[in-house]
Amino acid sequence: MSVMVARKKVVRKWEKLPGRNTFCCDGRIMMARQKGIFYLTLFLILGTCALFFAFECRYLAVQLSPAIPVFAAVLFLFAMATLLRTSFSDPGVIPRALPDEAAFIEMEIEATNGTVPQGQRPPPRIKNFQINNQIVKLKYCYTCKIFRPPRASHCSICDNCVERFDHHCPWVGNCVGKRNYRYFYLFILSLSLLTIYIFTFNIVYVALKSLKIGFLNTLKETPGTYPSTSLTVLTVLEVLICFFTLWSVVGLTGFHTFLVALNQTTNEDIKGSWTGKNRVQNPYSHGNIVKNCCEVLCGPLPPSVLDRRGILQQEENTAQEESCPREPSAQDPTVAQGPGGQAEESSAQQKGGSVPAPSLSDAEVPEEKQLTSGELPVPSQDAGQAEH
Repeated sequence: MSVMVARKKVVRKWEKLPGRNTFCCDGRIMMARQKGIFYLTLFLILGTCALFFAFECRYLAVQLSPAIPVFAAVLFLFAMATLLRTSFSDPGVIPRALPDEAAFIEMEIEATNGTVPQGQRPPPRIKNFQINNQIVKLKYCYTCKIFRPPRASHCSICDNCVERFDHHCPWVGNCVGKRNYRYFYLFILSLSLLTIYIFTFNIVYVALKSLKIGFLNTLKETPGTYPSTSLTVLTVLEVLICFFTLWSVVGLTGFHTFLVALNQTTNEDIKGSWTGKNRVQNPYSHGNIVKNCCEVLCGPLPPSVLDRRGILQQEENTAQEESCPREPSAQDPTVAQGPGGQAEESSAQQKGGSVPAPSLSDAEVPEEKQLTSGELPVPSQDAGQAEH
């Protein structure tokens, strides 16, 4: 005898989300699949700061001020916090249309454009939207089956539409969009300050050592105990890393400061959306640098619309076989009945008087068994006559 048992398997929504993202910690962490350069970013920051705290900071804290390593630690922690917040968060991914929604949108497009003869290219799928008395075109995404909101774009690497898409940054291992742009800007700003700080005090360290023992002796100095722990080779390596980082990170920070002041994205700047031949004015700019900075960096942060940790329930039917039949017992009333049924009735009358009549619940037991096995109960003819 086999019984079908329905078991519910709890599945989170992040397990069924399309796109090329990876999730960790039960959907709490969301990143792109290509994370190799992100690990390089962590290695460069952690390695450079570890060398600086281990060697130069000890000497500078004694010779100059103990506030030097404290301020460096604050910059380091702030840069790491904003980096992880940028890398592990939802940048503003827009959910794809459900099959019913996609079919409805397709019907609307066909009704608007009409039938296109064979051999002719269908018109572009565009909707006009007005922002600050200016027409903005909403483009249709053939992958997500939606009309993208203003300033949204489809990331070819993550294969998702991102709201207020700025760019895909491999150094942080994630897209940069509406929900994590401020953290990305704070990260590159704090990293620039940290790089300048370490680079400056590395030069100060070499200068102080050169004043005491000479520049050539400083370069020839070998690792030793404190205070002769310069490790010149590692110091030069730190200086080189900071020097080349200054050109990229500080320049990137200046470029994004310019974009924030204009309330513009990198994607819009590359495409020339507001500075092209048409000379269309940016409808999102307030015409004031302070207002633009407040909106981009201090405005309310919208919640994620993905609901990554929402629950999807799936039922799995498993069959369980009962190989051992139930053995009859002496207390079972069905075993106590003989062929005639007289001895059993008399013994029952001797112990408790008369034999109790079957109750309504006992009469319904066969019907309940039929219901649990999946068959519908069929009324008998006697029951039909009784109703008449």
